Amino acid sequence: MRKFIACLGLIALLPLVPMPGAGEARADEVNLYSYRQPFLIKPMLDEFTKRTGIRVNTVFAKKGVLEKIKATPGAADAVLTSDVGRLNDMSEAGVLLPVKSEILAKNIPVQYRHPDGLWFGLTMRARILFVSKNRVKQGEAASYEDLTKPGLRGRICIRSGKHVYNISLIASIIAHKGEAASRTWLEGVKANLARKPGGNDRAQAKAIYSGQCDIGIGNTYYMGKMQTNRKKRAQRKWAASIHLVFPNQAGRGAHVNISGAAIIRGARNRANAVKLIEFLSGDFAQKFYADQNFEYPVKPGVPVSPLVKSWGDFKADTISLAAVAKHRRAASKLVDLVDFNNFTKSSKN
Repeated sequence: MRKFIACLGLIALLPLVPMPGAGEARADEVNLYSYRQPFLIKPMLDEFTKRTGIRVNTVFAKKGVLEKIKATPGAADAVLTSDVGRLNDMSEAGVLLPVKSEILAKNIPVQYRHPDGLWFGLTMRARILFVSKNRVKQGEAASYEDLTKPGLRGRICIRSGKHVYNISLIASIIAHKGEAASRTWLEGVKANLARKPGGNDRAQAKAIYSGQCDIGIGNTYYMGKMQTNRKKRAQRKWAASIHLVFPNQAGRGAHVNISGAAIIRGARNRANAVKLIEFLSGDFAQKFYADQNFEYPVKPGVPVSPLVKSWGDFKADTISLAAVAKHRRAASKLVDLVDFNNFTKSSKN
């Protein structure tokens, strides 16, 4: 039996070579590129195979998938990735195949899928505020706009402004308020930074715990990962030092992003790939995602995990993520224009 490339679990995508018989479709398989970590998806893929008899051949990657899709057309049928930005890059590159599916239209709210069916959101996460329990007063930081308040001078920490998560957040602000207002906002946040942007979202929680800053920006699921980390107990202390603030609850709601899936143009096993994405939008996979990675299901009615439920309900921004993604280039340019990542202590003066 032909194999896709047996490298599930690799840290990075290895150079691909033509596969024997890669131009032939198989009734019993589907070939998948995945940015999503193996432990998150393998149980779901195994269940899909159990129910359908369709084997899923998977290559796990941290980067470079778009380039490999361009270089080896027909090698893969579908792609799983996190962040709408990566999906948008693929759609703009013309490597995705539009899909019409009544199941996907029913399971996935319109704001979490491409209007032409080029990609589909499968899980949701909110980009929120990590706030010190001891050093931030209630209501002192209740919105993204509050992050520019003079009273927060030297109290904010954040990962690189160029990271895809922050680019999407900035793009959402552009979508709502325009580029001029978004630049003013970004300059205000920079003026209030406590340190040079860097690290991942968990690093912002650590900085709050250690007193380097009082407020950080992070994705919701990182809180769950820290709260349940048995190997690194220090992370549980970081989580215990903060509480979560869902921004803009009195207005447009908190910015949300997705992990998602798409069919690759030239897919040899297109029908199987569609079945796979439909399965991932269904109850079993949606609940598994929610329980394992502390994300929010996109399918209405699927419950969140008990831990996520303990964080409380929140109002999500309902703007189309496809519309937000159109502003990503402008968001990246704003980060450069305000020299956001080159913050130093002297930048506050």
